[in-house]
Amino acid sequence: MKKTAIHQTKRRDDPRWFNKWVQSPRWFLGFWIAVAVCLALYGLNAFFGRIHPGSAWGLGFGISAAVLFVAVFAYAVRRRTMRFRPGRTWYYLQVHVYGGTLFILLMFMHVGFKVPQGLLTWWLWALSLWVVGSGLLGIVLQKWIPTLLNSGLSIEVHYDRIPQLVEALKQRADTLVTSCDAPIQTFYRKHLALALARPEARLIYYVDITGGLHARTRQFDQLRALLPPPEQEKLGALQDMYRTKLEIDAHFTLQKALRWWLYLHVPVSILLIALLALHIFAVLYY
Repeated sequence: MKKTAIHQTKRRDDPRWFNKWVQSPRWFLGFWIAVAVCLALYGLNAFFGRIHPGSAWGLGFGISAAVLFVAVFAYAVRRRTMRFRPGRTWYYLQVHVYGGTLFILLMFMHVGFKVPQGLLTWWLWALSLWVVGSGLLGIVLQKWIPTLLNSGLSIEVHYDRIPQLVEALKQRADTLVTSCDAPIQTFYRKHLALALARPEARLIYYVDITGGLHARTRQFDQLRALLPPPEQEKLGALQDMYRTKLEIDAHFTLQKALRWWLYLHVPVSILLIALLALHIFAVLYY
């Protein structure tokens, strides 16, 4: 399992942090122009009269938010549709990110930056905050976690293969230990066997990507001083396996966060679009 270098072409005139978080300066600039226009319109109309969901401008902001949310939802449809895929996925992603953020602004403008009183509208308001907030969290995780994994690990593993890799590593360690003397066998049963048994998610990897490797391997150094050279080599091989297991656990912990984030975002997004359709029907019907 060797680490594969990933090279990305970056603009020389862009700061690193900006180029890391903003894939397209044009989309970024266009988003802020749209935000400025929306706020200017809201301020102008608020100056001449009260804006509420039933007013002409309130309805306009609400319709714009609904249309924008449908455009945002098109990214999910684009990813899951195999036969009909017009356009590049990258453009759908930009609409999804910037459009989703602009949607929440238009939603606030639609209700006059107040918490709505009706049950349906309150749930729409709350779920909109949840969906956009979880979406922004997803952006942070997708930018931060890959960088964290590449910063201090020597291996790259696919999340779905982790159980197989851990099982194979455990079998190799068990085989090696059978040829070792009693001190290593006792050390293995007491300190390593359980750690190598299964993937383990640990919060420390969010702070220290090595999982406290130096502190956790001191016992190896203490035991090594008591062993003859042949047994020291076997202990070194066992220590390398343990180090690999800790790195696999780091991938397991952080990649699992990316997987579970989807459960926070996608189901609520589907519920939100259903409630939005119900809200539009109620407005048109009544």
